[in-house]
Amino acid sequence: MLTYNIESRGRKPKYYFIYQMVRKDIENGILGKGQKLPSKRSLAEHLGVSLITVENAYQMLKDEGYIEPRERSGYFVCEIHAIHPGREKKHELKMLPETSEQTDDGRLSDNVPQNFPYSLYFKTVRGVITEYGEELLKKSPNEGCAILRNSIASYLLRYRGVFAQPEQIIIGSGAEHLYGTVVRILGNDKIYGIEDPSYHQIRKVYEGTGAHCELLSMGEDGIKSELLESTHADVLHVTPFHSYPSGVTASIAKRYEYLKWASGERFIVEDDFDSEFFMPGKPIQTLFMLDDSSSVIYINTFSKSLSPSIRMGYMILPERLLERYHETSGGFSCTVPVLEQYALAEFINKGYFEQHLNRVRRQKKLET
Repeated sequence: MLTYNIESRGRKPKYYFIYQMVRKDIENGILGKGQKLPSKRSLAEHLGVSLITVENAYQMLKDEGYIEPRERSGYFVCEIHAIHPGREKKHELKMLPETSEQTDDGRLSDNVPQNFPYSLYFKTVRGVITEYGEELLKKSPNEGCAILRNSIASYLLRYRGVFAQPEQIIIGSGAEHLYGTVVRILGNDKIYGIEDPSYHQIRKVYEGTGAHCELLSMGEDGIKSELLESTHADVLHVTPFHSYPSGVTASIAKRYEYLKWASGERFIVEDDFDSEFFMPGKPIQTLFMLDDSSSVIYINTFSKSLSPSIRMGYMILPERLLERYHETSGGFSCTVPVLEQYALAEFINKGYFEQHLNRVRRQKKLET
């Protein structure tokens, strides 16, 4: 029987704590392939929680591919290949100083977002103008303003479980701009493997820089394994959560397969578009956080989570690529206005962004 101290969960929801504990046991090999898990009812009684709590935890584990249901038999552990199971990551943010800084989209609807918190956002903009005044007239640092990079780092750790130092975060005007930055960093002499089908702008941007793309057909849980093994690509661009337009979400086994492919001198671009609206519970584990070889470049935007008109995204670089970024792209000016950066930072810092996400997710849950 699985024994976990529910009282040690802190502020985490009970179902998410149980999900994390079972996932950790599977990744560490404590629960092996084919091992049967306790029934939902017996585990609920053993841990002193409700049946729905265990159901939600098991559903998340099933959605990520850690466990599978068998008709009239229960839930069983799937086979996964963790690269370095059990390795703990130290989460200690080193904030950047925030003063005297001198330095056709098929995935988005054309409709005005009905859930956008207009009054709060514009109230935040007015407050930023009043508070920071002339500070907003200064040129943005090329990587983006420290106040926004700090805010994103804190948000990612708090809400998404993604740990990155603010200095690893680069601000840009949307995903397509950041794709181009990736090519400047890694080189247009590389072959970029992309999902087939995929968001059309990915291939368009890469080939527009002179890079060559190799199309890799999608299976039920991601790029087909035989194509991953035979590809000549140096860089893999994947959308592990809800790939567009196929709607495929990569299982945990497929995610580790991607990471195994990248171990060495190859890289993965993780396009995490739309992931804030994962249902139910919290978004599933990113490749960036599963990666132990510093091979994953993480990209996300605020175009879907807030509004298509907010052309703002961010990229998290593995530390070993920071020097190369400064050599190849550090001289390019940030493409996002300072006012917008400060306004979004304040919107995040005051908790409005997370409130908005939770409100949208609750609405989506009621509609399903």
